[in-house]
Amino acid sequence: MPDIPLLETDRLVLRGFQIDDLDATAAMWAMPEVVRYIGGTPLSREQSWARMLRHIGMWSVMGFGFWAITDKLSGQLIGEAGFHEMRRALTPSIENSMEAGWCLIPSVQGRGYASEALNAMWSWATTNHYGIPVTCIIDEQNTASRRLAERHGFQAFARSTYQGSDIVIYRKDQTAS
Repeated sequence: MPDIPLLETDRLVLRGFQIDDLDATAAMWAMPEVVRYIGGTPLSREQSWARMLRHIGMWSVMGFGFWAITDKLSGQLIGEAGFHEMRRALTPSIENSMEAGWCLIPSVQGRGYASEALNAMWSWATTNHYGIPVTCIIDEQNTASRRLAERHGFQAFARSTYQGSDIVIYRKDQTAS
């Protein structure tokens, strides 16, 4: 397995995905409320497995990737967040950027966990990959994620359509805090 950094916050541990995370990951991605703005179709266990393997492999290929987000007290997997380079067929292109993403299970949303994870991710990115453009794409209807991105310094720079959804494309300057 690639050497994936461990990040800790007051309430969270961001760590590399492990084989034992499959059931919790599959349960999360099977929830309609989780995929509402991310493709719209719940994932099967097999698709969740492929997603986990992609996250793990991204670290080996790109030197960055996604972390499993766990609750520090319980150890429960409550989401995922990180960076990837998906080579999306998207105009304008965001290739050669670190595309940020995050997702939490519905029962923990609205508690500031996503913000806490984003702060940890950003600190890691500016230390380890300073100068690489950072982007994210968010479904136009996903007001909560758009507000979160904007609170964390992401600025909308384009609108596009990706896989049938209207999206807003954001970027963040690595010199911003």
